[in-house]
Amino acid sequence: MATKIRLQRHGRKGQPIYHLVVTDSRKKRDGKAVERLGLVDANVHPRKVELNFERAVEWVKNGAEMSDTARSILSTEGVLMKKHLDAGVTKGAFDQAEADKRFEAWLADKNKKAEVAAKSVSEAAEAEKKKRLEAEAKIKEERAKAIAAREAELNAEAEAAVAEETAEEAPAAEATEEAAPVEEAPAEEPKAEEAAPVEEETPAEEPKAEAEETPAAEEETKEEEKKD
Repeated sequence: MATKIRLQRHGRKGQPIYHLVVTDSRKKRDGKAVERLGLVDANVHPRKVELNFERAVEWVKNGAEMSDTARSILSTEGVLMKKHLDAGVTKGAFDQAEADKRFEAWLADKNKKAEVAAKSVSEAAEAEKKKRLEAEAKIKEERAKAIAAREAELNAEAEAAVAEETAEEAPAAEATEEAAPVEEAPAEEPKAEEAAPVEEETPAEEPKAEAEETPAAEEETKEEEKKD
């Protein structure tokens, strides 16, 4: 059976997790796996790899084909290096102790490089975070300045409006005062001289009627009437 080491995608949308599996090369990529060799999480940096190292070496020695991505992962994890050293021991180029020594040196160098890369990534992330915080602080400062300037502008407009209203009300009040007739206090009427109490005039005695005609006059009248 022709076998192939490849990745099978699992996980949620946008957060993929890959299984490193051995499958029949004649079947579909996501078909049933012959054996699962490990797990690859590409959601973190650097990527996290869990690998059954010994089984992976055995499958590679047995001639399993590898996809490009699987080959890169196995090379990074040292599977191909281990295969190469074991082949040297088999050919008699060096013994197993030398092979193990060389592999340990290679693994230490690889871990050192990984630490440097991780440190570089961490420093880059810290620098990016610091840069982002500085940018946010700058934006907040500019926003605060803009708000303060806007408040000052609004206050100035309010003061100008109040001053304008006051200036308009002053002439109107003056015009109203000029137009309104001034009510003069009623002049005090000169007090009429107190009329002296009019003395009640004593009724003049009516002239006495002519004195009753005297008997002499009556006689004369009678004589005149007789003559007539």
